Amino acid sequence: MEQQDQIKKEGRLTLVLALATLIAAFGSSFQYGYNVAAVNSPAELMKQFYNETNYDRTGEFMDDIPLTLLWSVTVSLFPFGGFVGSLLVGPLVNKLGRKGALLFNNIFSIVPAILMGCSKVAGSFELIIVSRLLVGICAGVSSNVVPMYLGELAPKNLRGALGVVPQLLITVGILVAQIFGLRSLLANDKGWPILLGLTGVPAALQLLLLPWFPESPRYLLIQKKDEAAAGTALRTLRGWDAVDAELAEIRREDEAERAAGFVSVSQLCGSRALRWQLVSTVVLMAGQQLSGVNAIFYYADQIYLSAGVSETDVQYATVGTGAVDVVMTLCAVLVVELLGRRLLLLLGFTVCFVACCVLTAALALQDTVTWMPYVSIVCVISYVIGHALGPSPIPALFITEIFLQSSRPAAFMVGGSVHWLCNFAVGLVFPFIQKGLGPYSFIIFAVICLLTTIYTFMIVPETKAKTFIEISKIFTKMNKVSGTHPEKEELRVFPPVVTEQ
Repeated sequence: MEQQDQIKKEGRLTLVLALATLIAAFGSSFQYGYNVAAVNSPAELMKQFYNETNYDRTGEFMDDIPLTLLWSVTVSLFPFGGFVGSLLVGPLVNKLGRKGALLFNNIFSIVPAILMGCSKVAGSFELIIVSRLLVGICAGVSSNVVPMYLGELAPKNLRGALGVVPQLLITVGILVAQIFGLRSLLANDKGWPILLGLTGVPAALQLLLLPWFPESPRYLLIQKKDEAAAGTALRTLRGWDAVDAELAEIRREDEAERAAGFVSVSQLCGSRALRWQLVSTVVLMAGQQLSGVNAIFYYADQIYLSAGVSETDVQYATVGTGAVDVVMTLCAVLVVELLGRRLLLLLGFTVCFVACCVLTAALALQDTVTWMPYVSIVCVISYVIGHALGPSPIPALFITEIFLQSSRPAAFMVGGSVHWLCNFAVGLVFPFIQKGLGPYSFIIFAVICLLTTIYTFMIVPETKAKTFIEISKIFTKMNKVSGTHPEKEELRVFPPVVTEQ
């Protein structure tokens, strides 16, 4: 009975842990989601500003091609900046810690927010373009650091739920940007600079509030070698003093780290002991972005218009789609510890596969069958539901769980780079695919969803309610089968431990 009470205490969600999770995710992940959607609604107004600014300077308006190119650069610099930010994750988290990296990152989030807010007054569209690159870099850092930070703060029974919170706040950020982007609010001639500048508010709040919360206990003990600080952080997070068992588990990981040494990106890519972890990271991150989620949102307005939604009401349909995304991601937070990561990935990618197949048929037949546009709307909503349940939230959580402390920063650099490069590629290539293939564009995404589902079914293990060491042992066995030397790998990754009697 006492042991059951102890387990309940160890795994409970304390106020400190809940607030640390919300503040970390709101100040970073929310901001990322907000910047994804903030330029969509005022796009035509911003293009007009670009053109008028050029006229004021040269006395001529821009042709369509230079204007379209300039706008494409504005939009695509955000994911490109995300890729650059992903490359900075390792050095930042190793030097400044997880919390320190977030705080440092937020200083640089506020600067581009101010620049974008002042761009119209300054008469400079260049400020917007440079700022989109800067907020992209900040998003690239935060999208990798927040899951890492929360995964290291959480007890094993809450790691999944708290690990999905960043994705929930990303969807909330997108929804808030869509709501503020209504024409009656800020998507108008006077309001759009304010819409862009508001991205600095969550960053400022995080700068004020996050310093009051603990650094990652794993970082403090394993990298800073400060056991007293790690113990204090754990006691603050868990709300009670008996944290010896958890400290012992972190020490066990520390001993494994000493044997393995810290792993760089090049070492990670060449390590047989981490082969399946690396392949799974690349497949899941690529599958997340190449499965067509951005294309679905890109296509949604046209689908709604074809179904008879008026141009003035499409903005409300888009907000409704964003609301569905938020609700389903919240469901993922609630069920991830019940159903597990693997099942949510399989369920999510399968739903997306079916939705893409049916959507292809519906788009191809919508001019000949009167009710097909409504089937298209159902497919869009079904796809959003499926992606929000698994493909969107689980991959970043999965990276946190399948790597130990020594290789986790390098793993997030690889995973983050794949995420942002695929995001950039879809944004750049999809309009051309759409022109070339028309309604059959989504067949490509269906194939990617199917292949990712098969890989998940064949390879990806369940990580629910397991310690980092237990998860790594599962992959050690998988890597042995793929040709490594069992005795050497077991010694390198898991040195013998002498437990106190």
